[in-house]
Amino acid sequence: MPSQPERASLLPQNTRRSLPMTLLRAREAVMGHFRPILAEHDVTEQQWRVIRVLGEQSPLDASELAERASILAPSLTRIIKALEDRDLITRSRGPDDGRRVLLAIAPKGFLLLERVAPASSAIYRAVERRFGVERYALLLDLLEDLIASETAAGDVSGDAAGRRPRS
Repeated sequence: MPSQPERASLLPQNTRRSLPMTLLRAREAVMGHFRPILAEHDVTEQQWRVIRVLGEQSPLDASELAERASILAPSLTRIIKALEDRDLITRSRGPDDGRRVLLAIAPKGFLLLERVAPASSAIYRAVERRFGVERYALLLDLLEDLIASETAAGDVSGDAAGRRPRS
């Protein structure tokens, strides 16, 4: 078995400077502020992402929703059922294609958005204030650029919507 320094040299880079690990740590640091609010309303992070996306644009088909909410398709099926059971979203058939399922925010889901919005907005403002408004905007822009760059380079492992990798 290699020594610890030898094992470390086999790895691509230190986890403290690894992009995926750093993104996860940043996500946890920020989401730690949101989790109590979501728990107070008995909503998971994934459910909240679905509600937020449908609050911005409804209706959407499941594949578009999965992509926009960054949720794998198999997980989305379970989330849709849970949100439908609570009357937070609705499901209907597409007018032009009866096989196409459209999902929309329900009135009760919109009320949830309205109840959570003030606390959520306050958290965003606090994060911006602590990090710096300009740095916050720059970080979002840089992350969007990274997403665009990696998307253009081609996905080798599938995407958030659960589709197979391109060959």
